[in-house]
Amino acid sequence: MTTGLIVGRFMPPHAGHMLLAGTARALVDHLVLAMIVGPEDAISPADRAAWMAELFPQAELVQVHAAPSGTDHWWEPMRAQLGRRIDLVFAGDGEALALASALGARYVQLDPEHQTLPISGAEILADLMGNWRFLPAPVRERFARTICLHGPESTGKSTLAPQLAAHFDTCWLPEYGRTYCETFGLALTMADLLAIGRTHAAMTRAAKRLSSGRLILDTDPLMTAAWADMLFERSDPWFDHFDETADLYLLLDIDMPWVDDGTRFFGDEGRRRRFFECSRHQLEKRGLPYVLIGGPAEERLARSIEAIAAAGL
Repeated sequence: MTTGLIVGRFMPPHAGHMLLAGTARALVDHLVLAMIVGPEDAISPADRAAWMAELFPQAELVQVHAAPSGTDHWWEPMRAQLGRRIDLVFAGDGEALALASALGARYVQLDPEHQTLPISGAEILADLMGNWRFLPAPVRERFARTICLHGPESTGKSTLAPQLAAHFDTCWLPEYGRTYCETFGLALTMADLLAIGRTHAAMTRAAKRLSSGRLILDTDPLMTAAWADMLFERSDPWFDHFDETADLYLLLDIDMPWVDDGTRFFGDEGRRRRFFECSRHQLEKRGLPYVLIGGPAEERLARSIEAIAAAGL
């Protein structure tokens, strides 16, 4: 049985690692991925290990500690930690040649000039958005930036979300609560709201993997929590513990006409104002970044784009 080895920090794993591991896996019976970890890593070993396990489920992941700085024979501690025979060492640069020699293994260098995939982990961390195309789905989920439209019904969220997605050339996630109500009716219970919140959160995680770096959300579980406040004057503890919040919230003002579309509840001025304050309270009690977007419907897109740019997103 032949055993291959790839050494890297995988911080984060990217398309270059996919090419390297995919090639190696086809040439050996067993592939070992040696992930170097150190005390000053920008991404935790646990996160990287989870990504690697999902991306390369047939490979064996071994964590090895980085050699002290200034160590001439940096491969010696790695050889001791591996503790097994290695037949082939795969790499994209020449540093692993010494390791292959020390292990008595054959060195296989692939795409040394990065001609197939011109990228490195350091370049990705320096410019995530500029190098987004090189990130695999699990890493995208971690680094995608989310902009959430927040606020009561009939404030233009469902119109604005696809407009923002088109502007940023990305996908958007519709309000799952609307879909739920159209399917099951308006006689909502707390269990229904919990199902809506959990499903929307799960859809958000999945959609991040498909985004182009930004994901536009037409509401999120915090808005469902505001619904709970309005309907029941309380919410399930799940909402209090929800921490997958957006990078920026655009709180849409109620200074536009309320329109009854068959799935809306609170059209009178008093309850509409209360709903707006409940929505804002969900953001402020958590200290989340938000920008109030008001004015005519036709101006809200430009104001939202300006707010997103000002937030550095």
